[in-house]
Amino acid sequence: MTAESTPTRVLVVDDQTVVREGLVLLLGLLPGIEVVASAADGAEAVRLVAAHAPDVVLMDLRMPRVDGVEATRLITGRHPGTAVVVLTTYSDDVSVLDALKAGARGYLTKDADAEEIARALTAVREGGTGLGRAAQERLVAAAVSGPPQRPRPTGLPDGLTARETEVLTLIAEGHSNSEIARRLTIGESTVKTHINNLFAKAGVRDRAQAVRYAYRHGLA
Repeated sequence: MTAESTPTRVLVVDDQTVVREGLVLLLGLLPGIEVVASAADGAEAVRLVAAHAPDVVLMDLRMPRVDGVEATRLITGRHPGTAVVVLTTYSDDVSVLDALKAGARGYLTKDADAEEIARALTAVREGGTGLGRAAQERLVAAAVSGPPQRPRPTGLPDGLTARETEVLTLIAEGHSNSEIARRLTIGESTVKTHINNLFAKAGVRDRAQAVRYAYRHGLA
């Protein structure tokens, strides 16, 4: 059977249950689309790609445990036969470019209609790209203006305190616990306490994820 005569097998990834279930229902109504599974975060998405080998992953960006950018990087690295189309509410330069650099072949915002989503899924399955208008505009703007400016935070995310944010910023700069303690004139045990607290609030497991979190929220 040819690719044109077989349905495009899709994995839906979104941490919001109502959005995820709505997408599954919507895609199930589209001709030529078969939803093989759905996932609530990037870690589950990586596991389900290995189990189901979908043609395309429809990927949210902001999710707990493993976010969409890291999940895209893992999936495209381990499973080159599976393409990723990002579907998110975010259309800023950083989000678009980070996703595409991670290997995404498509990028849509959540105001896309069913027809636009179907076109993107089909296009990337056939080896093309599926970029919505917002992503195209951002790419053109980035090409004209140079490297994207990361948005400055208007407040501290996830209930982080000012001190926890200072520690997180220093982690993102590559400092060790002892170096952070000297810079902030606090004990190393206090640094460890701040790190444990900010890891719990940010939903990260290690320093590498903490660095990505800091950059994502404009804290580094």
